[in-house]
Amino acid sequence: MRRTAPLLPLWAAVIAAALGGFALDASFPSLGIWPLAFVAVALSLVSLIGRRMGGALLVGAAYGAAFYFPHVEWSSRFLGDHPLRWVPWVALASVETLFTALGAIAIALAYRWVAALVTRPGIRAAVTALLVAGVWTAREIAMGSWPYGGFPWGRIGMSQSESPLAPAVSWIGVNGLTFLIVLVIAGAIEAVRLAVAAVPRRPRAWAPLAAPAALLAILVVVPLFPTSQAGSLRVAAVQGDGPAAYLDEKGPYDVLEAQLEASGPALDRDVDVVLWPEGSVTTDPIADQNAAAVLDRAARQLRAPILMNAASSSGDDVFNTSMLWTEDGPEQTHAKRHPVPFGEYVPQRELYEKIAPSLIGMIGREYTPGTDSPTMTVSGATVALAICFDVIFDQHIWEGIGDGAQVLMFQTNNADFRGTDENLQQLAFARMRAIETGRTVVNVSTVGTSQVISSTGETLEQIPADEAGAIVADVELRGGVTAAVAAGPWIRAFLLWIPVAALAIAGAAADRLRRMRAETAARD
Repeated sequence: MRRTAPLLPLWAAVIAAALGGFALDASFPSLGIWPLAFVAVALSLVSLIGRRMGGALLVGAAYGAAFYFPHVEWSSRFLGDHPLRWVPWVALASVETLFTALGAIAIALAYRWVAALVTRPGIRAAVTALLVAGVWTAREIAMGSWPYGGFPWGRIGMSQSESPLAPAVSWIGVNGLTFLIVLVIAGAIEAVRLAVAAVPRRPRAWAPLAAPAALLAILVVVPLFPTSQAGSLRVAAVQGDGPAAYLDEKGPYDVLEAQLEASGPALDRDVDVVLWPEGSVTTDPIADQNAAAVLDRAARQLRAPILMNAASSSGDDVFNTSMLWTEDGPEQTHAKRHPVPFGEYVPQRELYEKIAPSLIGMIGREYTPGTDSPTMTVSGATVALAICFDVIFDQHIWEGIGDGAQVLMFQTNNADFRGTDENLQQLAFARMRAIETGRTVVNVSTVGTSQVISSTGETLEQIPADEAGAIVADVELRGGVTAAVAAGPWIRAFLLWIPVAALAIAGAAADRLRRMRAETAARD
């Protein structure tokens, strides 16, 4: 079997891959240098070409570690000053690094098997670029789905919230944007390899670069998928800046009092709804009569329902629940779909208690995933909700739009991660959701940054981090379903299973070809 020689020696490939990981982290907020995502993909792919499985595993691990360890450093803040506070960070980053490394093996095999099977250079370059981009995207989708629901936090497509490529997500979604970005880079690499092999025999050796350049140009100029205006909703988004972190010292009503005080600007403003963040009430107001009475009175004074959030019980289950609270109590509810593993519940608690009993013992919460529609009706408008972690799951957002949502409202509690990049990373995801769905997003946090984001991704109003305040805004409602939402499940399934199947077929065909050549050589 013909084997492609590595483009870089192993030591140089490890360095290149690590630089690629650091570049990818820098493409996300807080630095937000979005072109570095292209550099990151290029360095990762160049380091994998020609690698055997062991080398690919090492190179992939270097890339994954250099990205995930700085990217999710904020997770070390969850346990406050606990001497083992670094464990959640190291565990999360290490798991993601392992999966990235395993996926790197698949990418390296894609390069090897296509090179063995396809002899015509131009066709080989095209097939290689398509399969590599597909396998990369399938790796992202798999990592965003498993284990414990997955962690789709570091996707290439999500790094482009401030780039001219962002409008493309309204057509192809985040998964599609990842695929096309990697396809552009993989195609450019293959074009350069063809040109280097052909020069100086062919004067037009660089012509294959036209294809990835044209694809990139299309991504840059594609307009937003059109949606239609459907009225407006006057919203008061309130950031209380109270002691809302899990380990903050606080009384049972301190966060509620902070939210009430910050809601002052909404008085006499004739608002349709007052939006509070996740964790805005730290007791269950359905069971706590004092909290319920305070909320009833607040709704009367504000002359509007309060869309708040608290933990609530139903039998033996506890849910992270958003409630539309009127002067007569809760009118509608929605429970968080994706409680955070090892933050809001502990999967396989008995197992992990044996491994780290002091850490697991600090996590007393055991939230149950919700199953109800992520929508509510507010003043005749349909609102889709995403409670913090839910914002990164595509299917959750698609369901809200499918249930008729005209505006998106995201409730989050960033208090555990004050002063880190987590808040800004999540805001970038919210911005991409606005563009993807063609909907205005109202993203409200306990401690900031809270923003109103237009359907084009523009920040209209905001409250800075670590400040109490309220935004009162007439939020645009929009109708229609973007191509990204309508075709999202199909795009996701295609980009997961077709590359996996194609890689398996390529592997089987390459193995058969190797056996045939070995048998021929033995007969000769």
